[in-house]
Amino acid sequence: MKIGILGRKIGCSQLFDPETREVVPVTVIKAGPCLVLQKKTKEKDGYNALQIGLIEPEKKKKVNKPLMGHLKASGAGSASFIREIRGEFPSLQVGSHISLENFEGVEKVDVVGTSKGKGFQGVVFRHGFGGGAATHGSMFHRAPGSIGASSYPSRVFKGTRMGGRMGGKRVTVTNLKVVKIDTQNSLLLVKGAVPGPRNGLLVVSGQ
Repeated sequence: MKIGILGRKIGCSQLFDPETREVVPVTVIKAGPCLVLQKKTKEKDGYNALQIGLIEPEKKKKVNKPLMGHLKASGAGSASFIREIRGEFPSLQVGSHISLENFEGVEKVDVVGTSKGKGFQGVVFRHGFGGGAATHGSMFHRAPGSIGASSYPSRVFKGTRMGGRMGGKRVTVTNLKVVKIDTQNSLLLVKGAVPGPRNGLLVVSGQ
């Protein structure tokens, strides 16, 4: 059964694998606890999904009246992060708690986050352009060069790689190996990197 949980990125570390005698780079995620706020069905809403909220008592924030009534139906006073996870979840109902205990036996997970925002960047940093000669009198170092012909078609094609806003987008990393689960401290350790900065919000789903 597919299962999902919300959490925050704590940071990167490493573990020693005694079997392979290798150092494994891991990302530590503080996952859960989460509460099921709403259960959507294909008959009523057009698709099957589970709306869950991340419950963080230390980061309790004010909510408006409509959201307060929505949270009250599930028994949650506040939720710092709310997301939907598509799929059918027959064993979970509104008000059910989701923790890392639900991930026992899960070997690989998909992680969704927001990448670090880099601001406005040029083509060298954004797209990896080589740039011009770094010699005296060159006057062409980090410029994009020609972006279109003058006579025909006399326009710049859509999708031409140019400078612009970089980062700050939704990024999904799939099939990350679960290295360790610490249910007592609600910590999930996955092999490799996940998108976003420290303390960034993440959606973790496993099969």
